[in-house]
Amino acid sequence: MTVKDFETLFDYCYWANRQLWEVVARLTTDEFTKPVAGSYGSVRNTMVHILSAEWGWLDRCGGAARGNALVPTDYPTQKSLIDQWRQVEVHVREFLATLQDEDLKRAVEFKLGQGPKHIMPVGELLHHAAIHGVHHRGQVSLLLRSLGHAPGNIDILLYYDRS
Repeated sequence: MTVKDFETLFDYCYWANRQLWEVVARLTTDEFTKPVAGSYGSVRNTMVHILSAEWGWLDRCGGAARGNALVPTDYPTQKSLIDQWRQVEVHVREFLATLQDEDLKRAVEFKLGQGPKHIMPVGELLHHAAIHGVHHRGQVSLLLRSLGHAPGNIDILLYYDRS
């Protein structure tokens, strides 16, 4: 993949986020934080996980520092989470704008929790970050449907066809 490919992939991710945000913004606070299902339970917790992971991978790759993993209770409202996500989107776009294709091959050393050390290229880590978000946005869509709010189709096919 090229840097341009990653710019397109993350642009799709942010387009899909906005589609979900339109629905999430209409939830009550109870619906936003209510344990429904899945690995993270609520719409809020799942979305905070997506954001925290994306920012964490950006940090590992040399972008804006995240610090500790994000905590769902730090985002009591939809607005607080969406505002933070907009800031991270800016960080990701700025980071991608600094890269050249050859930078995608740069090795990054990291650990997942207390696990063993891993070494992977920036391109693979960015690819993971984007695909990880796609996976969990699908979960958020299901959680929203479980709460009676249909988010609509956020397939990349519709992103490509939007013009």
